[in-house]
Amino acid sequence: MIKFFDKFLEWLCILLFVLIVIVGSYQIITRYVFNSPSTVSEELLTYSFTWLAMLSAAMVFGKRGHMAMTFFVEKLNIKTRKAIEVFNEVMIILFSAFVLIYGGVAITNLTSTQITASLGVPMSYIYFVIPLSGVIVFIYGILNIIRILGGKK
Repeated sequence: MIKFFDKFLEWLCILLFVLIVIVGSYQIITRYVFNSPSTVSEELLTYSFTWLAMLSAAMVFGKRGHMAMTFFVEKLNIKTRKAIEVFNEVMIILFSAFVLIYGGVAITNLTSTQITASLGVPMSYIYFVIPLSGVIVFIYGILNIIRILGGKK
């Protein structure tokens, strides 16, 4: 299950990156070759980059690839190390639950009537990535606790 989840997120991030490259190239060509900049492409790039950043950050947390200062923790015995790792994951879960999910749902609801300037879509579509990435981090946090307690890295 977790490998499928990892692959799905990886491919989603890859597709978003490809979209950014294509739309960015289009924007450069229309701006400098045809001297007619596209506001739609600029807005699409901004929102695509936001989605890419949030989803890839969630993926990095899930794979426990985020920056961590483990020098002192690695010196501890295995039982204490596991307890600290589980505590870290619980803190990440709490952050994702309250800030990303709860706060993200609040901001998404708040912006449901606001429309983007060029694309003409509700801003809630853009902000939806916040609670979505929160749910992903939350799920990964639980799976990471299971991995830690199960003895897997």
